Amino acid sequence: MTGDIVNLRQFRKQKARVEKEKVADANRLQFGRTKAEKTLTRTLNDKAERALDQGKLDGPKDS
Repeated sequence: MTGDIVNLRQFRKQKARVEKEKVADANRLQFGRTKAEKTLTRTLNDKAERALDQGKLDGPKDS
């Protein structure tokens, strides 16, 4: 009827490591992009912004 003896200090440390790894995995998904991916995204955004600006019509100027 006796259970396994567990060192609580080691158990807490192991639990903290697991939680820290979960946070690290989430951060890798959210922020972990290579420089090439960041550059590509920036380039595509700039291109889309230029295309949008080229289609703008200038309104009458109040002088």
